[in-house]
Amino acid sequence: MDRPKVLIVEDEFLIRLTLSEALSDDGFEVIEAGSGVEALHALPEHEDLALLLTDVQLPGGMNGLEVARRARDIRADLPVIYVTGRPDGAAAAASANEVFIAKPYLPSQVCTAARRLTGR
Repeated sequence: MDRPKVLIVEDEFLIRLTLSEALSDDGFEVIEAGSGVEALHALPEHEDLALLLTDVQLPGGMNGLEVARRARDIRADLPVIYVTGRPDGAAAAASANEVFIAKPYLPSQVCTAARRLTGR
């Protein structure tokens, strides 16, 4: 069975590593990006992406909301998990294929959301 691909966009290396290991252990194929720009370069190479997981606050002038918007220009129905240290951003979740998770969180919470959004 194919492992669904998830793109993790997280600038904090240890957080990205922890999420990558948790999702990989949970049956996902993980692609990592440390910035919005890296994520945008990875998107065309992975058109079969099942899920985008992005930190809302990213360095380099492009936040996670912008990354998601650009990703959805390529694939309009792409499910997105946003992780944020600013819970007030949770009000922005506008559709059934989006989840906001406030920091601090457990990797298991991310895995549960990932399974739900990808229908696993």
